[in-house]
Amino acid sequence: MKKISMFALFSVIILPVFATDAPVTEPVTEEKQVVAETAETISDTEHVVTEESADIPEEVVEQKKSSFLHGFQIGAGVSATSGLNGFIGYANKDFDSFWAKRFGVRFDFGTTSPIKSNINDLLNDVLGDDIEIGDNLAISDIDIDAHHYAAMVDFYPFGNTWFLGGWRLTGGYYFGELQATANIAGTINELDGGSYEFELGGNQFKYSGNSVHGTAEFDWDYRGPYLGTGFDFGLFAGFKIYMDAGVVFTNKSAQLDLNVPFDNLYMNGVPVDNDTIKETVNDIIDEALADAQSELDDLKFYPMVKVGFMYRF
Repeated sequence: MKKISMFALFSVIILPVFATDAPVTEPVTEEKQVVAETAETISDTEHVVTEESADIPEEVVEQKKSSFLHGFQIGAGVSATSGLNGFIGYANKDFDSFWAKRFGVRFDFGTTSPIKSNINDLLNDVLGDDIEIGDNLAISDIDIDAHHYAAMVDFYPFGNTWFLGGWRLTGGYYFGELQATANIAGTINELDGGSYEFELGGNQFKYSGNSVHGTAEFDWDYRGPYLGTGFDFGLFAGFKIYMDAGVVFTNKSAQLDLNVPFDNLYMNGVPVDNDTIKETVNDIIDEALADAQSELDDLKFYPMVKVGFMYRF
């Protein structure tokens, strides 16, 4: 009995020492668990928001760059050699790439068809009733018809640099046509004997009356590489003024044609009134035109000048 009492007394003294070193497990109430989960959720949310906030500017810029419309451009204006001008293309100055922001593409077209009558009326009004070419002969009733199509690549050396970023060098390929016709007519009041004489190809020609009329034609069917320069000048928002100037290098030259009527025409005193003699006269006219044509054959640079308004998305 005495031994048991001594063991009990020793246990009472020793056990509290070990009890202080052991972990104390506090009962988890439902209220404390909810608070802990809420704090953890708030911490995770703050972490996500912080990461997303840091990425927003880059994502917005990237979305802007990858947007289909951003960089798409359209333009409309006039061309000195093709009438109404228009184009569609793409040039994005916000690309991060050094080269991507400096290149653009355009598909260009022009035609006089919608305003052909207005152009012809304007030309004839500016030139007057006729254009004197000597010997009381004059050119009148000028008619012009033109069109072109082209694919072009633009290079902006200064990228998106303010002001200088609008200057570009352009290369591409053009094909088109320019046609012009005019009437040639005149009355020679001073002719003796009421006749008009002229020499062509070593032959003497004479009209029995003193009135002369004919038709001159100019046709240039061109195609070839294009080289030029231009500028986009910003106005407001995406609206700009554009200008292009360059030349098309073509191996096709303009062709001349001259139609001389055979009515009351004599060659070397013989009336031009049958097919054989008419064919001979046509050969003589073609030979005379060959000299003028040889000079045109050396001209193989078709000029292209355009100006108008554009919008870049």
